[in-house]
Amino acid sequence: MPSPFEKLQRYIRLESERGYDNRAVVGGLDKIIPWWEPEARTSTVAEETLQAILERLRAYPKAESEDRSRLVGELEILLEPLSKLPRAERPPRPQPAKTAPRPEHLNRPAHPVRSPERPSGNLPAHSSQPTRPPQPRTSPAALPSHEALDQGLRAPVTVLQGIGPSNAKTFSALGMNTLDDLLHYYPRRYDDYSQMKPINRLNPGEVVTILAAVKRIDNRNLHGKREITEAIVEDGTGALRITWFNQPWLANRLPVGTQIVLSGKVEMYLGRLVMNSPEWEYLEQEHLHTNRIVPVYSLTAGVSQKQLRKAIYQVASFWAPRHPDFMPVSIRETGNLIPLSTALVQVHFPDNPEKLAAARERLAFDEIFLLQLGVLSQKRSWQVATAQTFTAPEEWLQSIEAELPFALTGAQKHALGEIHSDLASGHPMERLLQGDVGSGKTIVAALAMASVAREGAQSALMAPTSILADQHYRSLTRLLCADEPTPGKPFKPSEIRLLIGDTSEADRQEILAGLANGEVKFLVGTHALIEDPVSFQRLQLAIVDEQHRFGVAQRAALRNKGENPHLLVMTATPIPRSLALSVYGDLDLSILDEMPAGRMPVETHVLLPLERERAYQLIRTQLKAGRQAFIIYPLVEKGDRDDESKAAVDEHARLQAEVFPHEKIGLLHGRMTPEDKDAVMKQFRDHEIDILVSTSVVEVGVDVPNATVMLIEGANRFGLAQLHQFRGRVGRGDAQSYCLLIPETDESIENERLKAMVETNDGFVLAERDLQQRGPGEFLGTRQAGFSELRMASLTNVRLIEKARQLAQLLFTQDPELSQPQNQALKAEMSHFWGNGRGDIS
Repeated sequence: MPSPFEKLQRYIRLESERGYDNRAVVGGLDKIIPWWEPEARTSTVAEETLQAILERLRAYPKAESEDRSRLVGELEILLEPLSKLPRAERPPRPQPAKTAPRPEHLNRPAHPVRSPERPSGNLPAHSSQPTRPPQPRTSPAALPSHEALDQGLRAPVTVLQGIGPSNAKTFSALGMNTLDDLLHYYPRRYDDYSQMKPINRLNPGEVVTILAAVKRIDNRNLHGKREITEAIVEDGTGALRITWFNQPWLANRLPVGTQIVLSGKVEMYLGRLVMNSPEWEYLEQEHLHTNRIVPVYSLTAGVSQKQLRKAIYQVASFWAPRHPDFMPVSIRETGNLIPLSTALVQVHFPDNPEKLAAARERLAFDEIFLLQLGVLSQKRSWQVATAQTFTAPEEWLQSIEAELPFALTGAQKHALGEIHSDLASGHPMERLLQGDVGSGKTIVAALAMASVAREGAQSALMAPTSILADQHYRSLTRLLCADEPTPGKPFKPSEIRLLIGDTSEADRQEILAGLANGEVKFLVGTHALIEDPVSFQRLQLAIVDEQHRFGVAQRAALRNKGENPHLLVMTATPIPRSLALSVYGDLDLSILDEMPAGRMPVETHVLLPLERERAYQLIRTQLKAGRQAFIIYPLVEKGDRDDESKAAVDEHARLQAEVFPHEKIGLLHGRMTPEDKDAVMKQFRDHEIDILVSTSVVEVGVDVPNATVMLIEGANRFGLAQLHQFRGRVGRGDAQSYCLLIPETDESIENERLKAMVETNDGFVLAERDLQQRGPGEFLGTRQAGFSELRMASLTNVRLIEKARQLAQLLFTQDPELSQPQNQALKAEMSHFWGNGRGDIS
């Protein structure tokens, strides 16, 4: 017998057919509640879903006609998955008697089709094309509320026909557990089978669709290992040979005379045209796999393209047209965006390339737009906050600059001007300082810290490694301190302290006491800065170096050591414009795009593996001149999984024994303890080591001006950002430096990344290329990690990002809190978007 949900569905349909007159049930629709509710509670339906249904039934009698239409639509949404829940001893459902056609808005989702009766005989040459599958509608009579939609889309995939508990496990492996997951599981590409041609007009290499009848079909073994199914099909203009491998059941499913639609690539074999393993469907069924632009999804074992397409079609045909559009009408119109319901249909089953492009544009815009609203909201939150002001006199700053061992570049002066303006604004600074390796970020940070210390406040600089923290500490002390302070060096050495993991307990206690009483004005260190015992008297400036190496919680912990302190984050990885506008859009941006005067560009060369001895000879020449060298390898040790790549541990031993027996060679890799790594780097810095053999851990490391050669083995394995960071380890002194790139094979010499490294030393140019080639992961680190996995948007699409940012700013100026009625749906969607972990702005 029918379930309570199926019974209610029938009353709902009847009510709709009657024009919402509240007479489908004698006395009104709410009169079924006393007997329906107890029966419904015998099911396993969630209480919140049950209450949502009852709430709408109670509201129905008092609602106006237009509201009743909406309530019926929402009840349909809620009941659709529930009517398919399995129940014990359900008898076969009798076929309903034929009735008058139901109103269009009550059509149900398409079910998986059954094989039609197969007509016999060949198709005439003038046979018309098969009817295109009915497209899901995009303007139903009543759109449901977000609440009803969410409840319906949270239904498990098992409510769909053809998906049982076993199939659900394989779907889960693709991240698809609910109907909503299916609806937003976008294709990775598309095959265009929309071009229908007669057989006599086919050409090799074409991807086409043909309509034909099976003339002959049989199976045979292929060398005893594989079975091949061969068919001859004809359409009245000619015949074509079709082959499928290891699908012997096709001979039974496609008997002679069956009319089918085939889509695939036409190939030439032994002088005859053939199609190998084409997609096929019976003529008189919905064409999801042929005769159209066909979606191709990422798969896992146990799920086929046809199975996944059918499941997604069931969801898209019912749910997509009923999907409310959260985007305000003004934004849609200004941005020339199609409705969301249309986009969700067309992205899966597009009518033509133009509609597919419009669908992808809309869905990608949504993601970027929500991202922009989030970063603008973050930016606004600190723009309205208050912070202490710091206004260092110009003559005071000039006294320090006059004592520097070098002249500031124009870019450094411009960045300092922006930072000092932030410090004097009365609002917390939130600035990203990006500059190429060696562009002079440290001195900019030092002068900002000095401006804060001048007024008795404290600053903290957190670096990712002890050796880098020690380098910053030495630089600050050298640039700003003297035993007897002067106008050019106005601080004492005791006011700048270093706190790292191996700081002695006595020094640690002395530092903690100096922080608490305000004597320590500058604190430089690693993660040790954010440990509980560390407490500042008046922290007003927090600086994070190589910010992508720190998690959100770590950056937030440092800021929480003070009260609304100013924040400066620094990176030596140039950030492409598109990322600066989107992911880092909450931060003001300062760019150091000039190198200090006298700095010579690093000569970069690509060598064949057989030319390795030339690289070794250059290193010997540089070592004789008193210089040092790096040699980088992609692996720590040789493993079974990687026979091609050279490994640092093995090569270190070979180089020491066979190539440089009289030189001191150090070894550095990620499996060493932090203390051992720091010890090796200090030895290299102090020239106790001539050659440092290392893995990528040296990418961010100590400044060794005496190092002039960077040899990178297996260079084709590294991204542009990494290669550029490696190259930045040399060329930091006044001598000519060299970067030598050796790929693993001769073929890899054509690697695009290696060519780019030879062509330019400009980190910003290389960053743009790296973003195009490898995506945003190289630049994001732990910040905004979710955005490297955006479903539709590309963070390389500057045009779309600028469009979304412009419209987001326009909306934000009108309604920053999204409190106006027309923006409520957008506010809910934004909360959902950012609540899924897509955002870790600190």
